[in-house]
Amino acid sequence: MRLLHTSDWHLGRSFHRESLLSAQAAFVDHLVETARAERVDVVTISGDVYDRALPPVDAVALCNEALARLKALGVHTVLISGNHDSAVRLGFGADLMERVHLRTDPGRAWEPVVIGGVAFYGIPYLEPELVRGPWELAERSHTAAISHVMDRVRADPAPRKVVLAHAFVTGGEASDSERDISVGGVSHVPLSAFSGVGYVALGHLHGRQVMTETVRYSGSPIAYSFSETGHRKGSWLVDLDAERVEFVPAPVPRPVGRLRGCLEELLSGSRFAGHEEHWLQVTLTDPVRPREAMERLRRRFPHTLALAFEPEGAAAPVPRPRMAGRAEIDVALDFVREVRGEPADADEKRVLEQALEACRIEESR
Repeated sequence: MRLLHTSDWHLGRSFHRESLLSAQAAFVDHLVETARAERVDVVTISGDVYDRALPPVDAVALCNEALARLKALGVHTVLISGNHDSAVRLGFGADLMERVHLRTDPGRAWEPVVIGGVAFYGIPYLEPELVRGPWELAERSHTAAISHVMDRVRADPAPRKVVLAHAFVTGGEASDSERDISVGGVSHVPLSAFSGVGYVALGHLHGRQVMTETVRYSGSPIAYSFSETGHRKGSWLVDLDAERVEFVPAPVPRPVGRLRGCLEELLSGSRFAGHEEHWLQVTLTDPVRPREAMERLRRRFPHTLALAFEPEGAAAPVPRPRMAGRAEIDVALDFVREVRGEPADADEKRVLEQALEACRIEESR
């Protein structure tokens, strides 16, 4: 039994307003060719198939194409919904598909899909507030929700088990492109929650990570933020019989990079030549902000997408809180403080938390 562990496709996502559809299509071509060449039996997609609950039409078409091509090879696909997906929309027709196995309903997370004698359990993103009541959980947290499912998975007598899950495992390294999932309960899940199964195919974090030899994140197939500069993107090829795992790098249609320096140095320095076709985040260090900086940069680096100024030798500006990678509630509280000149009180903070949680629950339906 050979499986290809992928996750976080985020079909339909853009990168600083640049379409990523062609890069995502290149990944699909690579995925299908890898499945054919490596005689893969099962492809797993561990959540965040789409970038938002209502994906654009071309993203849906690409997903349909990917699943159809894998089916034509005789490959099974097991996929779960992530926190970016609409579980209801992604799960439509789950009982009607052949060789495509959707797990988006929390109440079916412990019902295995058995393929070649291996039981695959798909644990979709679990919103703690939605499952706490039906499952009579003692606390509202991701740990409680995942543990409830995993207890039932471990109780199943199937001899060979693979689990797909979309969660933030303690010790994992985040990047700027993942959506915060802490509202509604403590976000981290201990690694011990996933003990007792043969392989755990994790999704949510966008960098490939080995938590243990049998618990891994595949990461996203392409970079979705400049914090992922240096990531090696791809999938895990898992041979369950040989107990062997190897990484299969994905194509990189356009690398991402970060440059820092004064404008004239960036425009003339030969050491930057290798970045001319990268998507770039550039930080200028000129003491005085140069005129027409972006226009001048794009003459040499046409794919410069983000520009920042951190003058060296000048008075440091008053820092503003960074938004990327921060909890939504912290961003909202910073906004109140900046607009009003004083922080929100406890009652106001509670109202904001309730509003954010209501939005999250509505989006997950």
